[in-house]
Amino acid sequence: MAPTSPALKGGLLALLAATLFGLSTPLVQHFGYGVGAFTTAALLYSGAAMVALAMRLAPEREASLRRADLPRIAAMAGFGAVVGPVALAWGLQRTSGSSASLMLTLEALFTAVLAWQLYGETMGKRVLAAMLCLLAGGLALVMEQGLTGGSQLFGLLAVLVATAAWGVDNTLSRGVAERDPGQVVLVKASLGAAATICLAFLGSEPVPGLVSVCALLAIGATGYGLSLHLYLLAQRAFGAGRTGSVFAFAPFIGALGAFIFGSRTGTWMLAAGGVLMLVGVLLHLFESHGHAHDHEVLGHEHAHSHDDGHHLHTHAGLASGQHSHWHHHTPLHHVHPHVPDAHHLHFH
Repeated sequence: MAPTSPALKGGLLALLAATLFGLSTPLVQHFGYGVGAFTTAALLYSGAAMVALAMRLAPEREASLRRADLPRIAAMAGFGAVVGPVALAWGLQRTSGSSASLMLTLEALFTAVLAWQLYGETMGKRVLAAMLCLLAGGLALVMEQGLTGGSQLFGLLAVLVATAAWGVDNTLSRGVAERDPGQVVLVKASLGAAATICLAFLGSEPVPGLVSVCALLAIGATGYGLSLHLYLLAQRAFGAGRTGSVFAFAPFIGALGAFIFGSRTGTWMLAAGGVLMLVGVLLHLFESHGHAHDHEVLGHEHAHSHDDGHHLHTHAGLASGQHSHWHHHTPLHHVHPHVPDAHHLHFH
């Protein structure tokens, strides 16, 4: 992807991550029926750990995790790999797959607000309009479900807890977005799987059947492991708030998946919500933000190349393509399209 299109690169990565995660929700409900919440979470993140381990076999020039990152990774595992999937699995046992998928829209709101508060990520008029479209689309979808009747309050509240937990997880992950994403996924998923396996054992949850085990492992590998890998890459290019906002398209994808699995309760409000969310995603994908800005002295380590206009340092030997090492940025003043990535956290 051309370095002049950071929004398009980050947006497409976030959209692909959203697709994988969105499809996982109705699949978890279908194959996790009758499986305990802790067991479901354990299988999902065991699958995520397995795919992360497989991806680690391929050589990558990425910055490794450090000891100082472990508290953050542990917190990410607690919120994102324990509280989030357990709450979602519990809620899916008590509400429809489409309702749960649609409620997940609120994850973007939690992520954007936390990114704004903790990282100072700016939101211009275009981004704000995109957020409002996504929020309006989510509200339309939730209202559509409410008009169908039936009380699903406790299940939906559990899914709401999951969205809040994943919003915190998304925001925490911004701090390790420059690290090797495969390593981040592996450590987080392993910690989450170990914790939920212990909780399932302590809760005396029954052992699921072979079909459920295999299906949930596969769903975890794609919808949680690979999706998180892509999400971290999107955050690196796109910032936490924008990635979370584009990721809000996942609920619509999940609702579509639930429709394919037999839910036929959709109305014109479902279509309207989908259109609003699509507009919001497109506003993000084609965001163009550029102005004169200054780069201060900065030292860090992450995967980079020397054709992006920011990494102008020299090497003792030849360095071609993507590589990772500790490097310094000297003060720089220039103009180009950018988003709030690790090099563009300036205020406006």
